[in-house]
Amino acid sequence: MEFDIRFDCNGVDWPLVAETLEKVGMAHFEPDAHRRAFEASHTVVFAYHGGRLVGFGRAISDGVYQAAVYDVAILPEFQGKGLGRAIMTNILSRVSHCNVILYASIGKEAFYRTLGMRTMKTGMALFKNSEAMAVKGFTD
Repeated sequence: MEFDIRFDCNGVDWPLVAETLEKVGMAHFEPDAHRRAFEASHTVVFAYHGGRLVGFGRAISDGVYQAAVYDVAILPEFQGKGLGRAIMTNILSRVSHCNVILYASIGKEAFYRTLGMRTMKTGMALFKNSEAMAVKGFTD
């Protein structure tokens, strides 16, 4: 399956970004909030199939030695076709000089391990909705 990978926010369907994040069970906000977040990011990757947005991800970074990956999502019907790996490989190549952190969706940890990522023992978080994140299994 052929995918067109793009590295800018031009022409992105922001309502579809929000819908995709919701569909895959990730945090989602109003479309304009996603636009602002992606536009403020160090690295963005969008994947298209037949002109349709089917996956994306982003990294924030100081550009020197720290980076964090967020919002990696693939439409369910395109999962398992190597697209997540392509998005992550493109993100990681643009922050290869940095330490990289992310928090994975529950059940996706094994995928990130295949990319060389390891579980942190000292990770901490201060979430806006801490009770919901505990219920989802992200925190104790």
